[in-house]
Amino acid sequence: MNASTALLTDRYELTMVDAALAAGTAQRQSVFELFTRRLPGARRYGVVAGTGRLLEAIERFRFGDDELAWLETQGFLRRETLDWLADYRFSGSIWGYPEGEVFFPGSPLLIVEAGFAEGVLLETLALSVLNADSAIATAASRMVNAANGKPLAEMGGRRTGEHSAVAAARASYIAGFSATSNLEAGRRYGIPTMGTAAHSFTLLHDSERAAFEAQIATLGEGTTLLVDTYDTEQGVRTAVEVAGTGLGAVRIDSGDLPVTVARVRELLDDLGATNTRITVTNDLDEYTVAALASSPVDSFGVGTSVVTGSGAPTMGMVYKLVARTGDDGDWVSVAKQSADKVSKGGRKSVRRLLDSRGRASAELIFIGDGPGGEAEGEEFADRSRQLLVPLVVVGETQPGHTGGAGLEAARSRHRAAVAELPPVAMRLRRGDPAIPTEYR
Repeated sequence: MNASTALLTDRYELTMVDAALAAGTAQRQSVFELFTRRLPGARRYGVVAGTGRLLEAIERFRFGDDELAWLETQGFLRRETLDWLADYRFSGSIWGYPEGEVFFPGSPLLIVEAGFAEGVLLETLALSVLNADSAIATAASRMVNAANGKPLAEMGGRRTGEHSAVAAARASYIAGFSATSNLEAGRRYGIPTMGTAAHSFTLLHDSERAAFEAQIATLGEGTTLLVDTYDTEQGVRTAVEVAGTGLGAVRIDSGDLPVTVARVRELLDDLGATNTRITVTNDLDEYTVAALASSPVDSFGVGTSVVTGSGAPTMGMVYKLVARTGDDGDWVSVAKQSADKVSKGGRKSVRRLLDSRGRASAELIFIGDGPGGEAEGEEFADRSRQLLVPLVVVGETQPGHTGGAGLEAARSRHRAAVAELPPVAMRLRRGDPAIPTEYR
């Protein structure tokens, strides 16, 4: 994955740089902030995902000969700007909520401090990665909560773009999914992979029995047999006859699932296959998972709904300039004031307030020196925790956020963050965010 990411951006990022360079304002120190004004759909919290991918992409944000040659043919940039792009390396600093953390409206998920031109170039890339990955992780987290401890596997690669599928597997794994069907996600990120056979394998053979015999002969009796190609109950009987009572699992991909699952469990037990597990697929989302959580389902396979954010494919994140220096070098807070799109200017730091039981009760955002500056909110230190961590310091990516180690850390962090939320956060119906955001 060494390809340049520099053109994964919008044209207006480059035209702003071009004009700022001409105006002499490109080097003004600036603070950009990535946040969402509201949570989409019925979400009570969001999940930060994509940070590791973004940091890796920033390291490859380089305008090489091919990128510069193409830009030159387009004719919308001055030669001076092309020369500036040729030397581009992000040399600023980035703070953010660590991957796997939960967030709420107004949470400054990413704070980018750099010269204006350096910082504005990252806008589209940061939003592309974090909007998509966080939407998927948020949907996946809702499904994990709804499953009440039963494992879920991501299997939505055929429902999204081939590269998006890999990112989706990573995001859902952060949120608590246990496996993916996508082999590239397994190779690249070390996520456990799963999968056995589709209906086409059964249809290939002259009978369901012959298909089961072929699968068992190769994969062993511990495999999962898909039993609903023809008649589900007969499929279960045939599966146990072929594999014996040590059959690993049966998969159900159709029908009235609550009724079908109950009947299949009863039938397996009657046949002596009491340890054979039941896994269900069939266009599941958090609502159907919740409805089946107390049934004798042992695991779930989720496709379309998780890779599309279950009705909310983006988190509505924006990337705004919130502070800059003037000609005198002093900092100036700036903010958009458009109707329904008002933002809060100024450098910020954040604490999550906890009650006496260790439950999150509020997101406290302090406008002042920002992360790394003078400590703010010290009066809450004994009952809160700071959320912003350094991700890039003077152009250098900080360790622990990328690769397999970063992914596992994000997964563990997510478990802890969700456990800290009040019970209202787990509700699937529409309502207010689980905790309020307060500015200080």
